[in-house]
Amino acid sequence: MPRNSILSAAVLAASIATAGSAGAQGTVKIGMVMPMTGALAGAGQQVLAGARLYIKQHGEIVAGKRIELIVRDDASSGETGQRLIQELVVNDQVDVIGGSLTADLMPSASFVTKAQKPTVIMISSTTAVIDKSPFFVRTSCTLAQSSAILADWAAKKGLGKAVTLVTEFAPGLEAEETFTSSYRAAGGRVVEAIRVPVRSPDFAPFLQRVRDAAPQALFVFIPSTQAAVFARQFVERGLDKAGIALIGPGDLTDDEALQNMGDSMLGTVTAHFYSAAHASALNDVFTEAYRKEAKMRANFMAVSGYDGMHLVYEALKKTAGSTDGKTLVAAMKGMAWESPRGPISIDRNSGEVVHNIYIRKVEKVDGELRNAEFETFNNVRDPREAVAK
Repeated sequence: MPRNSILSAAVLAASIATAGSAGAQGTVKIGMVMPMTGALAGAGQQVLAGARLYIKQHGEIVAGKRIELIVRDDASSGETGQRLIQELVVNDQVDVIGGSLTADLMPSASFVTKAQKPTVIMISSTTAVIDKSPFFVRTSCTLAQSSAILADWAAKKGLGKAVTLVTEFAPGLEAEETFTSSYRAAGGRVVEAIRVPVRSPDFAPFLQRVRDAAPQALFVFIPSTQAAVFARQFVERGLDKAGIALIGPGDLTDDEALQNMGDSMLGTVTAHFYSAAHASALNDVFTEAYRKEAKMRANFMAVSGYDGMHLVYEALKKTAGSTDGKTLVAAMKGMAWESPRGPISIDRNSGEVVHNIYIRKVEKVDGELRNAEFETFNNVRDPREAVAK
């Protein structure tokens, strides 16, 4: 029997034999599998810092149970992440999984379902992930949410000729597909679709192709951890002076990395669910506390971890501390609250996140580069779910 099948069978038996073990003993174990090293380490570190800030602000006791956070590093590897999720359930007997990368979650879905472990997705932005298990809920985003809105916005602003440049993995391909279909439907024309490798990309030759194509707009999705490198090579190739509008999902102008990207990013327009410059009293408190605790500026990954922990806490309050998988995930679905990002809810049926998407422009405010929001689209669903509704 394959090793994965043996582990899946073992965890199912273990889950039945130890039903409610951690919860019954007064502890709720949350296992977070995050990229703490490797190419996507920045994302995992921000999510974890956001989750820890929430725990510090709200205490380690909820519904009479003590919260225990168990962190594992998937080293930016889906194969490692899949193994660690299994080990957290089998060996550590966690009650909730803090979900990470698409590559971790896709192959773990059937395992999580059999083990009946609520899994809060705090990084993955691939739409299809949420369909893989009824125990998946998401507090990050889908790239389709922002890409579809940005495509329509760009076409209406007269940017009718575009090139797309995306990282060649599931989220990037989703961003490319969604932007292209929505942009064409709005009357735009994509003249070239460029895909770059996920690991250590050299953007320079790809940016030369963009320059040669002479589009009105360049739509870019790359992991936020690569944004500073992209910005440097964008300038080195002279694209900042070529009259090409730079647009993309918010990963492109990640709040934490933005200061190191330089003034060449001024005017870049992105669509995203969070900006550190979001104007609300709640966000002011969050960003100040986060900067103090994490020693860096809050970004969208930080707020995803913060909201992920809020979802777990509030669900436990609703279940009076019960960690029964079906009961706990049912409590998560349908929940709505006010976040530092603005209003957020979890779809009652799918577990998908619903939140505002903001159109933002990079501006300099008090000497710092900021993603200044100037247009809001309220309660945005993933486009596929919006059609189904």
